[in-house]
Amino acid sequence: MNSFSYEDLEVLHNLAQVLATPLDLRDQLEQVLSTMSEQAGMNRGMISVLDRDTGEAILDLACGVDIDGLDITYKPGEGITGQVAQTGKPMVIANLGAEEQFLDRTGARKYLDRSELSFLCVPIVYDGKVVGVLSADKIAHNVNNQDYEIRFLSEVAGLIAKAVHLRAVEEENRRLKDIVGRSLRPSSDIVGNSKGIKEVFGLISQVADSNTTVLIHGETGTGKELVARSIHRNSPRSEGPFIEFNCAAMPDTLIESELFGHERGAFTGASQKRRGRFEEAHGGSIFLDEVGELSPLAQAKLLRVIQEKQFQPLGTARTVKVNVRIVAATNRDLDQDVATGRFRSDLYYRLNVFPIYMPPLRDRGSDIILLADYFAEKYAKQFKKNIKRISTPAIDSLLAYHWPGNVRELENCIERAVLLANGDTIDSVHLPPSLQMKVITPEKKKQGKLSSLVNTYERSLIIDALKDARGNQSSAARMLGTTKRIIQYKVERYGIEIKRFKNKKA
Repeated sequence: MNSFSYEDLEVLHNLAQVLATPLDLRDQLEQVLSTMSEQAGMNRGMISVLDRDTGEAILDLACGVDIDGLDITYKPGEGITGQVAQTGKPMVIANLGAEEQFLDRTGARKYLDRSELSFLCVPIVYDGKVVGVLSADKIAHNVNNQDYEIRFLSEVAGLIAKAVHLRAVEEENRRLKDIVGRSLRPSSDIVGNSKGIKEVFGLISQVADSNTTVLIHGETGTGKELVARSIHRNSPRSEGPFIEFNCAAMPDTLIESELFGHERGAFTGASQKRRGRFEEAHGGSIFLDEVGELSPLAQAKLLRVIQEKQFQPLGTARTVKVNVRIVAATNRDLDQDVATGRFRSDLYYRLNVFPIYMPPLRDRGSDIILLADYFAEKYAKQFKKNIKRISTPAIDSLLAYHWPGNVRELENCIERAVLLANGDTIDSVHLPPSLQMKVITPEKKKQGKLSSLVNTYERSLIIDALKDARGNQSSAARMLGTTKRIIQYKVERYGIEIKRFKNKKA
């Protein structure tokens, strides 16, 4: 068996040096492919990583091939790459023009004379297992010894095996996070991809299976009721009743009667016996919205229910035992209310066992567009309108507004816009006047400066993500925890040139 030439040994040495540099895995492997092309004549080098569950080879990195936006996979045994991944044996195609099994899914050789090319493909093996596939083209008349070329490429595969294994683990973790993120989405009614809302999804999934008391904090209109419903629907109590009660919707004198029931004649107007909301919720869940508005007496009774799982209806000494899961919500600062004595500290600590904080809409960034799309589709169906899009100026207005009424205000805004729209597009003119007014005041000028700084920072974040993703907008969107559509919109809005990031080297 022939040893490697001095030139090829030098290439292997250079590759080893690349792998020893303190670069991230992607940059290291891209430099390996680049070095193979420049110093060993192995062009259009590609690295595919294996999905351990499905055995599919997923094209991950390439040199001299534009794979931006492409999602290319090879099933076990599919094409040359799929065969090498499945069998763990290298393959050489001396004449690509005569090989029917060569798929060229990247289209990289569409305008080349394939008969002048040879294709080399070897497995990447780590710890006795195939973790990926390395392939490259070489000018056919430069391939004098197929065994030699395969040995050399296999040596390169051995050098990069650990890096590819770690890269495969990275990609698998990313895919698993995406899958878990989707599985953690506890309700189709809660729309969003922002970091804050994903944290809410995770908390719902953690607490739903238990009987733990939950306190949902958040401004009015943020969707606290949707969270409460989601907790109930994803709990073992889902077949039981879900009873809602707004503690601020009625006077103090009636709250006790509503929550705990009363006997006939218990007070003026009590002409018949009535079961309270807690008794109605037996075996299920009760949602106490705006719990911070409860009177001191009602707070004391609620504390007893939580502690002893029983209470006495008004006008009787009868004790009612209940099995109820309590989910409460407040838009008040209960810590401050406890400090001032307005709210009982012992009740607060009983309710705040598992707090969930709903972020205000102004802090949810691109979720505004997702929600606007969701509501536009919802009301277009309801009103039988052919609404297909929201115009860019309208989106600008939605993103620039501070949304004091949060998601509820946005929903009302889009419902109105759908009703007013005559064509298939929601335009700025269809939005409420509050979103269209541009009054120039000293406060507005200061806000403009802040808005300019925020826009500058957002633009720099997107540019950094696009650099890391080599111009791939889908990858950049994943890095920033948003969607490709949002990135495309922002790229257009900020005038960012995508081309300058494609195939950009570190």
